[in-house]
Amino acid sequence: MVTGGDESSAVHQFVTDTEAEALRADPTVLVSDLYRNQLTELHRLLPPPDDDLIREPGRWVWYPWRRGLLHVLGPRGFRRLRLDRNRHKITEQEAAVLDSAIVGIVGASVGHTVALALAIEGVGHLRIADFDVIETTNLNRLPVSLFELGINKTVATARRIGELDPYVQVECLPSGLRDADQVDTFLAGLDLVVDECDSLDVKVLLRERARSAGLPVLMETSDRGILDVERYDLEPQRPVLHGLVGAITSAELAGLPPVDKAAYALRLVDPSQVSTRMAASAIEIAQTVSSWPQLGGDVFLGGATVAAATRRLLLGPELHSGRVRVDLDGLLNTISSPAVPATPAVGHRAPDPAPPSDPIAAVLNALQRAPSAGNAQPWSVDLTDHRLTIRIDPDRTSLTDIAHRGSAVAVGAALFNARAAAAAHGILGPVTIATDAETGLPAATVCLDGADHAPALAQLYPRVLARETNRHLGDREPISGRILTDLADAAEAEGAGIRILTDRSDIDSAATILAAAERVRFLTDPLHRQMISELRWPGDPDPDRGIDVLGLELAPIDLQMLDVLRRPDVMHTLSELGAGQALGAGAAMRIRSGSAIAVVTTPGTDLADYIRGGQAVERVWTIANAYGISADPTAPPFIYAVDDAETSCMTERFAAELTSLRTRFHRLVGLGPGRGAALILRLGHAAAPSTRSRRTELANT
Repeated sequence: MVTGGDESSAVHQFVTDTEAEALRADPTVLVSDLYRNQLTELHRLLPPPDDDLIREPGRWVWYPWRRGLLHVLGPRGFRRLRLDRNRHKITEQEAAVLDSAIVGIVGASVGHTVALALAIEGVGHLRIADFDVIETTNLNRLPVSLFELGINKTVATARRIGELDPYVQVECLPSGLRDADQVDTFLAGLDLVVDECDSLDVKVLLRERARSAGLPVLMETSDRGILDVERYDLEPQRPVLHGLVGAITSAELAGLPPVDKAAYALRLVDPSQVSTRMAASAIEIAQTVSSWPQLGGDVFLGGATVAAATRRLLLGPELHSGRVRVDLDGLLNTISSPAVPATPAVGHRAPDPAPPSDPIAAVLNALQRAPSAGNAQPWSVDLTDHRLTIRIDPDRTSLTDIAHRGSAVAVGAALFNARAAAAAHGILGPVTIATDAETGLPAATVCLDGADHAPALAQLYPRVLARETNRHLGDREPISGRILTDLADAAEAEGAGIRILTDRSDIDSAATILAAAERVRFLTDPLHRQMISELRWPGDPDPDRGIDVLGLELAPIDLQMLDVLRRPDVMHTLSELGAGQALGAGAAMRIRSGSAIAVVTTPGTDLADYIRGGQAVERVWTIANAYGISADPTAPPFIYAVDDAETSCMTERFAAELTSLRTRFHRLVGLGPGRGAALILRLGHAAAPSTRSRRTELANT
């Protein structure tokens, strides 16, 4: 809405349905009913608008200078639709602050583009003062037309904004500002004042009164993009114009002849920093040029700069007093070729080395190939007098490895591999799991001086060496009942259990739960940092730990998107916005591509039980691969929590959500009290994996 102006035709007006009907009957009135098309657009927004917004009545707007009548959405719906593309660079809460802000602009030449930029970005109330009218020489920098020559500059600005958004309140003061009383009236109720006037004594007067009123002042000077910020709201004793014009008052300036005022103006812009052509032009004023030159592009840049400063001042982060140059010409002098991103590599699967022939070396080699969360290999190995002891290494734990349960699963997998290799070489002896005196944690010991060939276990040895993670998407083809039975028998053979989901609706439910848990992992800063730290890019200095990104089997565009997903600042912003639903989409797609979801369960919740669960995981995984079934492990953040308190300890913001997800998942797979989940495996039929993650040599652990 526009108020003020020097003639009734300067302002647009909201009219009643009756008034609109009368105008529509006038053949000289251009009528455009935009309401239904805008309502259709409103319906398409994400998230969908609430019913109150959809039902909001439209408004008729009369533009006298155009003799045009428009039917548009109501104020809430119109602003929601027009500013939709501001999200998420401006949040809904920030948009509300901008909408309620009142910004005053003195000077409507450069101020025209400032006002337009502020209105475009969502500032809801503008107050503009300028006594001048549009002349032909203004058309090199003002986005107006020949039809507006002779019109007051504030009115032209208000018209342009009114045609953009009729709900922006624009107050016009076409008489300008000439004395302290007018300035005080102008400043009343403002949140911020922007100075774009030409008069130096008015500039000083404006700041004197703004300082008294505790108002911040912004000023943009087109040459080399100077932006001045004066935070009188925070610094009530701050000198006017940074002290660049000394202690002279506006009253003293007003009495000076033009040549003396010009000296102060030069001090303000710092002649040593003025662009070469502007400095040359200064010498030619009143000789070959009539006034200071200005370029339209520089003026538009000024509007954008002030808009950015206004956002920062009103919304944060803090904007300090001072001066900065947004010098595009200077920046263009620094132009250089951008770094060309590396083409995503293609996974190359090197042939597996032949296993050692020496029995002890073969056992250690098989142990080394055991899987672990994030390929952390959280074990230490001691071989003394043919006794092989595998301990949990507490230094390689993680946030999701609650009470070292995940590490215990990894130790169990390593133990199974060692047993299979020992059985195949005829040296398998007794196996014990007992508390280690050194760490206070359970440790597994295998005697390697026995003669137990354990035929069923020995037969799995070559399969253990071939076992691998396969993250390719599956084809959803069912797995035969015989194979599923063998997998269940494998878990039971190690004293554990298994829950296998094959119904598509159950798999979809699992996908929904695990995708939501993955989103929590992304949006919780410590969990996100840990997850990213586990990934290894080609050329990383420590390729033997962590997960090779090529093994994620991502499309090239998704692999490049990891450069966005690995940024903690992006995840923090998504968390603050309550957004990031797409972060779990990849996990959901992988889960849904599977033929079955297998949850290997532990017989209890002691660490020794998780070691047994780890042995079951490796046996199930090995047999699945032996049947040509791909296996992709999944360990949501809640997997090793045994109660709500442990679930909540990983994230404060998403504690309730993560707890609910854990409960839903346990209910889905029928996991009751007293049993834990060792690991979740997506099973299916898929192409061979591109690469295998490497392992650290045991001598280096």
